[in-house]
Amino acid sequence: MVETLLGPTFRYTLPPLPITFPTSNRILLSSPMSSFPIPSSPNRTHPRCYSNPNLPQSQPALLVFSGGTAFNGVVEDLKSFTTRVAHVLPVSDDGGSTAEIVRVLGGPAVGDIRSRCLRLSDQSTAEALAVRNLLGHRLSLDALQAKSEWYSIVEGDHVLWEGVSKPYRETIRAFLVYFQNQILCRSEGAFCFSNGSIGNFFFAGARIFFQSLDAAIFLFSRVSDIPPESLVLPVISTNDRLTLGCELLDGTIIRGQNEISHPSSGTMVPIKKESFSAPALPSKIKRVFYMSSEGKNLLHEVFPSPNAAVLEQLYNVDCIVYGMGSLFTSICPSLVLLGIGEIISSRSCLKVLMLNGTHDRETNGFSASCFVTAITDALNRTYGESCNRLQNIPSKYINTLLVPRNSTVSVDVECLAAQGIFDVIVVDSILDPKVGIIYDPKSLIRALADLIERYMKAQVNCLIDTR
Repeated sequence: MVETLLGPTFRYTLPPLPITFPTSNRILLSSPMSSFPIPSSPNRTHPRCYSNPNLPQSQPALLVFSGGTAFNGVVEDLKSFTTRVAHVLPVSDDGGSTAEIVRVLGGPAVGDIRSRCLRLSDQSTAEALAVRNLLGHRLSLDALQAKSEWYSIVEGDHVLWEGVSKPYRETIRAFLVYFQNQILCRSEGAFCFSNGSIGNFFFAGARIFFQSLDAAIFLFSRVSDIPPESLVLPVISTNDRLTLGCELLDGTIIRGQNEISHPSSGTMVPIKKESFSAPALPSKIKRVFYMSSEGKNLLHEVFPSPNAAVLEQLYNVDCIVYGMGSLFTSICPSLVLLGIGEIISSRSCLKVLMLNGTHDRETNGFSASCFVTAITDALNRTYGESCNRLQNIPSKYINTLLVPRNSTVSVDVECLAAQGIFDVIVVDSILDPKVGIIYDPKSLIRALADLIERYMKAQVNCLIDTR
């Protein structure tokens, strides 16, 4: 019997495995860990949530750690299942048009946040689509054409303004004009508008005007009409520039998220994130960490505090998800902060890792258990300062793995079992010609919904049995 300090000990056993889902197959089965305790939680502040139509109707609450690209492909389908999602995103991206904004105006990178906000924005009316198209627009790669197009947008006579009513137009344009004024005041050299994101410019203008990243997100969320229960949370709430560092196993230090994941020549050409688009790293990644904006080695490591709103959400959601994407530059930057590992390990909820379908520069040669080890090391801060390290086992952080069918990442069942992870679900996939194997969005969300329903039903049955 597993003991718990949070009240009476409850234990339930999952139905015999394998279980057949409409769109997924469970491939890891019967084990001593196929049951786990469901303690009552003193931290829960919202009503219980269920996806079963025969149970009380309330959407389940999720928290998703992800970056701004890979998980975007399933956001639309996730909204059809639940809109009660806290999207936690890093603010350390230093590539593309984000890099130019940070170079001239400083501050955190907002590209990933802008990207997720756009995916969550309303599309139900013609005006909503017009606003989305405007904020999602990228300028020409040609610098002169981009600058000309930008001035047309700022002056309000670009075709993108068609369909945007006067109140929206005046609000959005005011912050674009403010952004323009800021770059004129602060730039010692010419600002490069090539491939610039209008949404990023709007975001930067709002952040500087309010001197608050949270206020800028709030404004963007209202302008793009994001459901109020859908939260887009920077993992660090700051107005300062953040730089991501990386330590390799051979001792090499790499400075900058872009240099770690997909180094470029410094041009504004759109980044290609396929594994074959960048040379292999000289050694495997040991850990990622934050460093001062001008730092170059481990002596310049800094320890920013996590966003308090992220910690609050972690205490209260029904399911924690580590989304697919760049493992070390999209997921781990949100996990290495003080307090994140402590809260996740204390929760008795679903903790789901969505495994990548293909390798990239950061994870070449990785198996599924390597992904689990990397996440565990990040949350335990295994290679950080000794006074801040944790000793939790992998199953304290992950209890379920979702795997895209035909994934090129090997699923090493025995190693996963040794890590205490026995619940692995295969989900239908599709072949994307640009990035390889990815999840079929509808199948992925259906599998996640089935998993949460199964968990919730078991919890309800356990509570009934104790009465």
